[in-house]
Amino acid sequence: MKGLKNYHIIIAKSNEYLKMKNYCFRHWKMFFSAIIVCAAVMVISPIQAQNSNSPLKTIIIDAGHGLPDPGARGSYSNESDIALAIAQKLYNKLRDSLPQCRILMTRTDRNLPGGLHDKDEANRWRAKFANENHGNLFICIHCNDVNPIHHSEIVGHRTKVYYTGHGKKRRRHTRHVPIYKYWTTPNPVVGTETYVWGVNKNESKQKFIQDNQDSSELMGESVDSSNDYFTTSEEKILAALRAKKYFARSLLFASLIQNEYIKEGRASRGVKQRETGIWVLHATAMPSILTEVGFISNPKEEDYLNSQSGQDEISGAILRAVIKYKKQIDSGIIKSTD
Repeated sequence: MKGLKNYHIIIAKSNEYLKMKNYCFRHWKMFFSAIIVCAAVMVISPIQAQNSNSPLKTIIIDAGHGLPDPGARGSYSNESDIALAIAQKLYNKLRDSLPQCRILMTRTDRNLPGGLHDKDEANRWRAKFANENHGNLFICIHCNDVNPIHHSEIVGHRTKVYYTGHGKKRRRHTRHVPIYKYWTTPNPVVGTETYVWGVNKNESKQKFIQDNQDSSELMGESVDSSNDYFTTSEEKILAALRAKKYFARSLLFASLIQNEYIKEGRASRGVKQRETGIWVLHATAMPSILTEVGFISNPKEEDYLNSQSGQDEISGAILRAVIKYKKQIDSGIIKSTD
């Protein structure tokens, strides 16, 4: 009986051991993920501490698109050329007004940056350029676009012949059907809007971090298929942590830009967090915004965006926002950890 009792004790302990082993096995992935996050924080801190704790030293200006990717098209111009013209004016204004800052442009001609011909590769290049130059602020310039309004009206009728039945029962019939005229008119939507990466979109962010499959819903200006930039889960975690780290500064700068647009008499559509995210803002390790300076699809705004006066007003508004942003950063109103 004593031996049998010891036998039962051994079995009980073995069962406890197996339960513990299974518990550990089920939770090892959670433990491993926690290690990755901790390591990511440790990696970010020493590499980016100098940037986040320093005053505004390097500003990156990114003119969106670039041939062979013209971006949105108006009746006679394209987004790529307008963005470049405004970016060049902004570059000159910043260089003259903030000589203590280093001002860099991702592209200086009509083509995609880096001598590239693929827009996805070019977008990866933009983020790499900004990060390797230790930018403290990333300004991405784009033009907005919206579909035209479709119209139709009946302009007459015509006789249409049709048949019913088969063989000897086949009969010929006629009926009057309307004739339609179709046309479009430009959409009257106007105004500016500035985007920041929507780090508070927790469901989207969590999906982006965890899903190893590429999702066009989580990338790009509208759909940015630069889907190979983050090749590992660790890179995705680092990007999410960066976006959260710089969110307050990005939001501050975006608000300052929109306020300056309003002072120029522009219609403001506000500061927005892109629900699907804008990939280039997620990939840059600094406060980052994408500003839509107007609707190229609207004839009046297209003329304004192509005019010297319009480009001067837009670049001047962004300049004033940068100066105000710098003052707030230098004064410590927005802390380096925000």
